Amino acid sequence: MQRYRLGFSQRYRLWLASGLLLFCTFAWGQNDPIRGTLGAVGSDTMAGLMLRWGEALNTRHPDIKLQFQASGSASAPTALVAGTTRFGPMSRPMTESERQQFIDRYGYPPRELSVARDALLVVVHRHNPLASLNREQVDAIFSTSLNCGGSHAIRRWEELLPADQWPYGKIALHGRNLASGTHGLFQERALCSGQFRRDISEHPGSSAVIAAVGESPNAMGYAGYNHLNPMVRAVPLISGEGTPIAPSVATIQAGTYPLSRDLYLYVNLPPGESLPPAEQAFLSLIFSNEGQQIVQAAGFVPLPQAQRTSLLPRD
Repeated sequence: MQRYRLGFSQRYRLWLASGLLLFCTFAWGQNDPIRGTLGAVGSDTMAGLMLRWGEALNTRHPDIKLQFQASGSASAPTALVAGTTRFGPMSRPMTESERQQFIDRYGYPPRELSVARDALLVVVHRHNPLASLNREQVDAIFSTSLNCGGSHAIRRWEELLPADQWPYGKIALHGRNLASGTHGLFQERALCSGQFRRDISEHPGSSAVIAAVGESPNAMGYAGYNHLNPMVRAVPLISGEGTPIAPSVATIQAGTYPLSRDLYLYVNLPPGESLPPAEQAFLSLIFSNEGQQIVQAAGFVPLPQAQRTSLLPRD
């Protein structure tokens, strides 16, 4: 068998090519793009926001995809406990029983992150002249319990406005369905945990509530701030100090509007552990300037600068 011996220049070129191959292999490993499919289950109110965040994340990291199931805030704790998702967006805080179910399953509580500000609105037809409502009145309109201190139920417009100003008789009410975090939070805070009237027309989304109220002069409803449009008017609510406060970016961000609220992202993260790179990239986006600009573009209110963070605590 004939053997060939490489000259110096040939050996040098082979060594150089091998070195370049090893370097490129190492460099490719070092700069390997973040990949993954993120799952999230929860709030219908936050559906548009989550999808916009997902699009922005995919622009930053083309190999990360966000799959979001908008089945209502009540579905988030169930999915987190079942382990079918790591992220659970909710438009209300978890209840103690929901939190305890998670602890019973995993031995540690879920991480609660405030990701944006929002508010619950009481809305009427755009031409309705109703100047304001206090807590007792809101409760007396929407509930049967009168837990907030009202003396009697309010069922007709002439109990709120002179008939010559708004002659539309019985108030037709619209609200969210039972799976909604908006439903649960309005019940807790506006009805003092009382019981809703049974004749309230329930809708799967706030946009449907707004549409129904906008089409009917005799209607009133409650919905999320980001769905407000010119077809309806948000009624100022009277604060504990007796001042009517209209919902706005300033009053919601400051928390002075009586039904201001945080929007949450619950995360399954064991104490002492860090999130995988794809999940950490998603949180970094949410709390970045870009992520909070998306909050505002989606019709919600950005977090105050002091409240933002780009890193999730590890313990």
